[in-house]
Amino acid sequence: MQKTRHWHRADFDQLEKLYRVNLLNSLSGFKSANLIGTADASGHPNLAMFSSVVHLGANPPLIAFINRPDSVERHTLENLLATGWFTVNQVNDDMWQKAHQTSARYPREVSEFDATGLGVATCPVCPAPFVAESRLRFACRLVEHQTLQVNGTVMVIGEIEYLEVEGEAVRNDGYIDIERLGTVAVSGLDSYHRTRRLDRLQYAKPDRPVRPLGSAGDRD
Repeated sequence: MQKTRHWHRADFDQLEKLYRVNLLNSLSGFKSANLIGTADASGHPNLAMFSSVVHLGANPPLIAFINRPDSVERHTLENLLATGWFTVNQVNDDMWQKAHQTSARYPREVSEFDATGLGVATCPVCPAPFVAESRLRFACRLVEHQTLQVNGTVMVIGEIEYLEVEGEAVRNDGYIDIERLGTVAVSGLDSYHRTRRLDRLQYAKPDRPVRPLGSAGDRD
């Protein structure tokens, strides 16, 4: 059995910067890989990779993501604050390398769509662009943003106003089979993964054991 490695809080400050960043970014395990699409006030598109998109609620339909501190230029944050809109485009196994490349620090006048070869698709409800290659994408209206005092990051909250998903992935009970879409996960800053579902489980209740849901909810 391998020896367990351990660090105390004070040890983190002594680590080489890149090692520390890789170590701490790996702690949260598998995360969603999404491209956030925005446009500036003049309509110029922008695209950036985010692994912090989370579900906040279904009624109203809310999602959130974390933007790094705005002490330097943050084109995504600046654009969505200017227009009030952004899109979320799930990354799949046909586009993950191009999606990763959007994390490069391109100057404002360079479109990540052009730089990476990803296609622009028009969103019918807002000025922010969709990614043509994404198989699950939705448009959000900005409803709130909060600067977190603890580290200066910005939490952006959006309400989902429009959703597109390839139809065969949507089950009868509303569940979206993201594996059918080829959706990839990310761990750390740069590790991309295919996944394999073990099963779906029935709604947990204290008076019954865990039960597989199996094919319940599948399309006819």
